[in-house]
Amino acid sequence: MVRLFKGAGVDVSTVQEEGATSASDRDVIALAASERRCLVTLDLDFANVLLFPPRRYHGIAVMRLASKPRSAALLAACSTLITALAGTEMAGRLWIVEHGRIREYQADEPDDKS
Repeated sequence: MVRLFKGAGVDVSTVQEEGATSASDRDVIALAASERRCLVTLDLDFANVLLFPPRRYHGIAVMRLASKPRSAALLAACSTLITALAGTEMAGRLWIVEHGRIREYQADEPDDKS
């Protein structure tokens, strides 16, 4: 997957490369935010906008696939994401990547009531 993203000119870093393999979800997304990176993950918890409001991050892309996806399905989802990323700013967005399509979370109202 990393080679696929890099081959498309996407700047990629993995949690393993960052030394964050045992980090909590909050620490992982904080690391991504501090590096102004979009988080690409299979962890469906990141699709919870109450825990991880998209507006606070540089983008969240949750791969919604079978519980133990085959590598071909994962690579196809990555290709779908890479195609959609071309010329698109991810900051503040939550995308749910499925087989052959992407759904984008749309807030009903601004979630900053200050």
